[in-house]
Order: sequence, then structure tokens, then C-alpha cells
Amino acid sequence: AKKKQKRMAAQVFLLFESAPGYAIFKEIESEEAASNEASVQSSINNFKEFHRMVKLHSFHAFPNGETALENINDVSEGICNKLLTKCLKASLGKTKTKFVLGVAEEKLGSAIQEANPTVTCQKNGHILELLRGIRLHFDKFVKDAPDMKKDLLQTSRRALGHSYSRSKVKFNVNRVDNMVIQSIALSDQLDKDLNTFSMRVREWYAWHFPELYTIVSEPQMYAKVVKFVGNKSTLSDDSLDELEEIVNDRTKAESIVKAARISMGTDIAPIDLVNISKFADRVIDLIDFKNNLQAYMKNKMHTISPNLTALVGEQVGARLISKAGSLTNLAKYPASTVQILGAEKALFRALKTKSATPKYGLLFQSGFVQKATLKNKGRISRYLANKCSIACRVDCFGELGTDKYGKRMKEQVEERLNFYTTGKIPTKNLDAMKQVLADLKKDAKKPATPKKTKKEPVEEEEEATPAKKKPATPKKAQPTEDDMEVEAPPKRTPKKKAPVVEEEEEEEEAPTPKKTPKKTPKKKAPVVEEEEEAPPPKRTPKKKAAVVEEEEEEAPPPKRTPKKKAAVVEEEEEEAPPPKRTPKKKAAAVVEEEEEEEELPS
Repeated sequence: AKKKQKRMAAQVFLLFESAPGYAIFKEIESEEAASNEASVQSSINNFKEFHRMVKLHSFHAFPNGETALENINDVSEGICNKLLTKCLKASLGKTKTKFVLGVAEEKLGSAIQEANPTVTCQKNGHILELLRGIRLHFDKFVKDAPDMKKDLLQTSRRALGHSYSRSKVKFNVNRVDNMVIQSIALSDQLDKDLNTFSMRVREWYAWHFPELYTIVSEPQMYAKVVKFVGNKSTLSDDSLDELEEIVNDRTKAESIVKAARISMGTDIAPIDLVNISKFADRVIDLIDFKNNLQAYMKNKMHTISPNLTALVGEQVGARLISKAGSLTNLAKYPASTVQILGAEKALFRALKTKSATPKYGLLFQSGFVQKATLKNKGRISRYLANKCSIACRVDCFGELGTDKYGKRMKEQVEERLNFYTTGKIPTKNLDAMKQVLADLKKDAKKPATPKKTKKEPVEEEEEATPAKKKPATPKKAQPTEDDMEVEAPPKRTPKKKAPVVEEEEEEEEAPTPKKTPKKTPKKKAPVVEEEEEAPPPKRTPKKKAAVVEEEEEEAPPPKRTPKKKAAVVEEEEEEAPPPKRTPKKKAAAVVEEEEEEEELPS
């Protein structure tokens, strides 16, 4: 029966991850060890006894330090990479009997089973005790391994320890939330210290000039006035201008001078004034440093978590990150934890006394909770915590580096506040996020604008090219303009005279009807009179002849003009109206000729 149980029992192999490589051990006395765990624990300290239970089956060294770091990172995250799969196949692929692989992490075991379906992983107390013994005596097991060199174990452990720690501490220099944590802690400490120091300056100088604090109550301004005034007996109207620059108020400066004259304070020694002025200088420097620190923290918050800053502001956002420990921890918190973050004492007190739990913690410093009524403070803090949780996750795990999500969430919180008061239904979160995504897509397409800037010089060149052509045109246009001025009279005369000549020829050839002779003498008579009265027609042929001669000498266009005139004459001959309408056209042509003749002598 015992032999059958031995045959049926699965062989146990143990996976051990070390700095120099992967080691696989084989358990020998599995049944006896399993039956008595106390004997296993007692034999772990003694290598000779433990070596009877476990033996080294195979060892696979890492080729270099980078591979070692990559594999250890994968093991810590529960990932079965290619090298581990290759080692398991090389070591356990030839085993024909049923076996079980013991691992220290269940997450890694499930990953190995997914990558190698034939391998069954197991984790229990017995396997953990065996791995503890292997870790204790690992250097003795691997001493005679073929891939193990002398002093490789110590050097690999040291090198891998440094590289692994360095990789875990790696961070983006521009997104260091630790700087925000330190700056907000220092800012809070400076607030307490400045309150103490300013109170000490006031109490110290009040023995000499007690009325000053009633006039100037602001700590930094009070310290500056103390440094400037010194001994009150030396204060006069001549120092009003300098006091006004410090206090930024003429009436305050005058009241300080008046109070110094009637002050009931005691006299003070010069050495005491020196110490007071030095301490006042220190207070002024600390206040200036605090203001610079707040500006630094504001810039850091806009870089590290722009959406959380846009939602609740720099101070509240920095306090939330500081309370959580890091931006990553804050992003992993649920909204219910973010809501009461900073009110842990009240929460545990309420749980202990079974009273009402707090509704808000650090979020109470936000303006949204303070704006809400007493009834709605808890509701708006819960809604604001939900938005803060989303904004932190976008800042921590997103790569866009935009604050549009935070601004849109701020609008949503304001809409929810308005809903509590007026009942106006706010927009849904899905619609709001879709709108932000659409805006981001538009912004992503905007980089095409530089292309337009590149095209602008091309357009300028295109505009410049016609400018180059324009100067060329006037050169050609100069003769043409002169020609146009010269050709103007001959072009008009033939067009308007040609129909007259043709119509007169047609009238001579065509027999006129009985009705026409009555009308013709009336309209022809004025034509004859006009010809007798107007002398300019005699001059026109001379001018025309001169024009024709100039055209022939200066430019070739006159050769083309007669052809055009002939074509015009032929077209007019073809399109000539019937003889009955000739008198009307003659009158129109005659009137135009008279107008031209009147213009010529002028």
C-alpha cells in the first residue's frame, strides 16, 4: 500500500529566484517531511540534514545585470516572462511523472500555469518552510553549479540590490510629488513660527511704543515699521513720506507720528533697539520666503496634478497629497476615503461612541463645501470627493498634462450646487467628459496652423509676382495709351459714319415710296443746314489724316484698325435695317456727328 501511495504521489519541485539566476530544487523525502513539519523546521538549521530532504535539480544563471533586473521586476509583479518559461521547459519538460511546482507567490504561480498549462503550481506552509531553508543554505547548494563563478553570488546580490532599488525610486523630475509634500509641510510650519515670532516682536517693542500695534496690525508691515521707527523720539514730520511708502496710507503715517509724540511707552536702550531691529529683519525675511514658497508650490501643483489643482486649488490639493503620502496613493483611494481624509480622529471617535460619522475632512477648506447650506454640506462633499478621485487618477495615470478635465469637473460641482438651490438639472458626467475629449481632439488638430504660417510667404510671393508684372505693364501700356488717345476719334467716326454713308447709298439706289418723300425733305434739310453752319468738318479730315500718319509711324495697330473697320462695315451691311427706318437712324447718326464736331474745336 505504501508503494502504491508513493507511485500515486506527485513529485515536488521548488522554484527559487535569486540574484545570479533561477534555481529549481527537488524534494526527496516528501512524505516523511509532510507527516512531521516539526522535524522539517528542526532540520532547516542543519545543512547536512536539510540536504537529505532537498537537492539542486538545475540552475540557470542570468547572462547580465540588465536581464537580472528585468526578471526580478517581473517576478515581483507576478509576470512569467520568456526566460522563466524557457528555464522551466528545460528543467521539467523531460519529466514523465506527475509533478508539482512549489512557488512563494500565488500570483506568480497563476502566471506560470497560464504560460505552461502542463505545470501545476502550489503554495502551502510546507513549501514555504522548504524555501526558507533553501534561502538559508543557497550559497552551499549553488557552490558547485556549472554556471556559478567564484564570488558571483555576493557581487550579483550587491549589484542587483542597488539597481532594483534605483529602478523603484525612478521618477519623472517634473512630476515629483514629494516636493509638494515637503513644501506644504514647511508652509504650515512657517505659519506657526511666524505667528510666534510676530507676537514676540510686538510684545518686545510694545514696551517702548505700545500704540503702534493698534494702528498697524499686519505682521510684516508691523516689523517693517519697527525697523524704520526705532526710537520713537526721533520720529518727526520729515519721515512721513518714507512711512507712507511702508504703510501705503497717508493717514496711517500721520497717526503713527502723532501717536509717537503722545506715547506712554518707556524709553529703550540703543542695544535693545539693535536686537529688536535684527529680529524684525528675520521676521521680514521669513515672510518673504513663505510667499516665495507658496508661489513655488503653486507652480509645482500645476505641473504635478493640474486637474486636481483646477478643481480644489493648490492648498487643498497639496494637503490631500501630503495626507495620502503621494499622488499615486491618493489616486488609489476610493472617493469615500478622500471625503473624510483629514478627519480620522473624528471618524474613530464616532465609531467608538457609535455616533454620527464626519461628512468631510480636508475638503471642508474648499469653497464649494463652505458655499453649500448646512443641509447640503455632506452631499456636496461626497460629490466633490468623487470628482477629486477622478481628477487624481487622470493626473497620476494620464499622459496628456492638461487641466481641462479639472475645469470641467469644477463646472459640474458648481452646477450641482445650483441644482441644490434652484433645482436646475446639471449635465451628465458622460456628456461632460465627451465634451472634454472633443475639445482635446480639436486642440490636437490645431498644430496644423504652423503649415499656414509656412504658406504665408508663398502667398506673399504670389502677391509679389503680380507686383513684378505690374511695372512691366505700364511700359507696354504707355504706347497703347497714346495710341488709344490717337485712335479714339477714328474709331468713333467710321462706326457712326459708316451706317450714314451706307444708308445714303441705299436711298439713292432704292426707290422711295410715296409717303417717304414727304418725310425725307424735313429731316434732310437740317442736315444740310448743319453742314453749312458747322465749319469743323472741314478740319476733321486733316486731323484724321494726321492721326493716320502718326499711327503708321509709331505703332502697328493702324494696320489692324482698317481690317476691323472693314469687318464692322460688312457686318453693318449685312445687318442693315429696312429702308423705311433709315430716316430715324440718319437723325441719330447726325446728332452724334454734331456732338463730336462740337467737341473737336474745343
